[in-house]
Amino acid sequence: MIHETYQLTLEKEGRETATLRTNLLEKDFKVISVNSAIAKSSAELRHKYKIPMADSIIAATSLFVNAVCITNDPHLKSIKEIKTKWITRV
Repeated sequence: MIHETYQLTLEKEGRETATLRTNLLEKDFKVISVNSAIAKSSAELRHKYKIPMADSIIAATSLFVNAVCITNDPHLKSIKEIKTKWITRV
């Protein structure tokens, strides 16, 4: 989540906003490190759904911690193994 948020914000709004936004995420959410179980699950999901690696890591992490994935990404919505809550882009 940190990578994708930083990368997308960097492209659209610049480095300063990307840094600020990801710093706020790190403050407000628990950051989960990718371990071997998440990495293997991510690879399985990526293979099964043909999705980008960042999306498969987010999905695998959601599975690992048994959390609802809050998203506006159609790739994540298509993954049957996870629960998602759709958000609208502002």
